[in-house]
Amino acid sequence: MIEGQEGVSWEQWVALAHACEQHGIDTLFRSDHYMNLDGQHPERGSLDAWGTLCALAAVTSTVRLGTMVSPATFRHPSELARLATTADRISGGRIELGLGAGWHQREHEAHGFNYHDARTRMDILEEQLQVVLGNWAAGPFDFSGDHYRIQELDAQPKPVQQPHPPLLMGGIAGPRGAALAARYADEYNTVFPTLAEIRERRGRLEAASEKAGRTRPLPLSVMTLVLIGSDQSDLDARIARVAAAQGVSVQDFRANINPAWVVGLVDDALEKLHALAEAGVSRVMCQHLAHDDVEFVELLGRTVAPQLP
Repeated sequence: MIEGQEGVSWEQWVALAHACEQHGIDTLFRSDHYMNLDGQHPERGSLDAWGTLCALAAVTSTVRLGTMVSPATFRHPSELARLATTADRISGGRIELGLGAGWHQREHEAHGFNYHDARTRMDILEEQLQVVLGNWAAGPFDFSGDHYRIQELDAQPKPVQQPHPPLLMGGIAGPRGAALAARYADEYNTVFPTLAEIRERRGRLEAASEKAGRTRPLPLSVMTLVLIGSDQSDLDARIARVAAAQGVSVQDFRANINPAWVVGLVDDALEKLHALAEAGVSRVMCQHLAHDDVEFVELLGRTVAPQLP
């Protein structure tokens, strides 16, 4: 999971994608932001998420590609559905769409995107979910909502993946988010959770899934920072690299390590990852902040992943 708004160049994207394919990492996700989120590094730009995925789809052959997540505030849902379909066609069926309500107000103000209150953004998200799925379904499709109106649309071509590419949502499994995910999504992702929070959120998703009439609970995935070293010197160097990228000292970084992060030597990481699996997590999206460190991808794919369920 790469934070694209941290100045990731096209050459680095290609290197990361090829490293994933070479070393057995099945899926490469990226954020969908246009600005550095901490406000401290305005010089760090971002290639457009879907432009990047379409391009990567053309220069890869096996790795799955997706967003985590695309804000409903950035694009019209028919445009978003078309972009995802285009990427799915180019890739031969390797695309996953993460969709969320949007949250970074300054980013919206800077680019001229409308930024509504939280309730309205959730209303827009609900309509977008319906419109995206309607675009992908066999037409014609009509929709009339408070924010979008679709008339006799039979969007062609359809995605390669049928009935449609996997649709992911994310958050903390609040009442409305969990209900929407249970109704429309194929997976739910939550960020930096403790084991206790995972169990709580999984319980809310299971209840929402049952209420929505799903035959199986919605799969739950986790996105968290992962920093692993093959030995102590390798780990120290990797921590120093990430601390420098974040503009903090190594001491400050170590003092503020989130207990939900996976930081340590291989055995330490495996222990934490196995605990996530036992708590009901279906997959982990490893946030990789030193995006020029392709050796980490090799360590993750060659050494860590084969020892996981």
